[in-house]
Amino acid sequence: MDIIGIAPVFKETIWGGNKLKTVFGYDIPSEHTGECWAVSAHENGDCRIVGGEFDGMLLSQLWATHREVFGNMDQDVFPLLTKIIDANDDLSIQVHPDDEYAGKNENGSLGKNECWYILDCDEDASLVIGHNASTKQELTSMIQEKKWNELIREVPIKKGDFVQIIPGTVHAIKSGTMVLETQQSSDVTYRLYDYDRLSDGKLRPLHIKQSIDVINVPHIDAKQEKVYKESANDWFEMLISCRYYNVWKAEISGTKILTQDQFFIIGTCLEGEAVIGDTKVQKGDNFIIPSTVENLEVTGKASFIFSSANS
Repeated sequence: MDIIGIAPVFKETIWGGNKLKTVFGYDIPSEHTGECWAVSAHENGDCRIVGGEFDGMLLSQLWATHREVFGNMDQDVFPLLTKIIDANDDLSIQVHPDDEYAGKNENGSLGKNECWYILDCDEDASLVIGHNASTKQELTSMIQEKKWNELIREVPIKKGDFVQIIPGTVHAIKSGTMVLETQQSSDVTYRLYDYDRLSDGKLRPLHIKQSIDVINVPHIDAKQEKVYKESANDWFEMLISCRYYNVWKAEISGTKILTQDQFFIIGTCLEGEAVIGDTKVQKGDNFIIPSTVENLEVTGKASFIFSSANS
């Protein structure tokens, strides 16, 4: 066993489009498909294994029954979730809780640290990241008075940028943007503002109390933390290393050796094609490199996002 292929789960959304098909070649359910849960063992989108000795097994089942594949990692649930997001329209402005708040208020769920690699975006694109309130009282007042233009902070982005979103950060992906998201395995999102859009003739529910509870005031910019586990792969470019995950961008043209020195490594092929060990991968393929391999020869011309979990 070299790598474990993963079949994605797709989510239709009010803001989704068709780029998951036109860019990555996925067989999507509709022209309003916003999310590809590329590698997930979460109950709201549990991916299946494709090929090999575990063919057809859910990733959550593999985690439960073959922990040796994941370096015998000591966590209750598979810790990470990788998504590709196609924002054909603006996403709602939202905020995520940390582990403590989610555990107490969301049936023991994990919190949600996440990060975005910008796969593509329109010219002069931006993201919502942060707010301009200086106290909780000011934040609450601005929300109640719907002073969204004064409250919300936007930052410019371009293709290839990378953004870390820590719990308590007001944020939103805007239209014309595709991202690859690495996050804790959580589906808890508090919706602060949704542009008064209608879905099936109704306003989507907001989570104002929870949002005010968890929003960092004043806004805190995410900073690069201690590197928890360096990679032996010198052709990996570190994008972030924090308490929950490590994320790398990697490009290859020719042959490299991939050293497996993590509990496990999640991979997504962004461009091109390559052979990893005995397995061919191409643009849009998602896979896990298990702990049970040590060194794999990688040959081809391709780019990847790799990630791993920290204990």
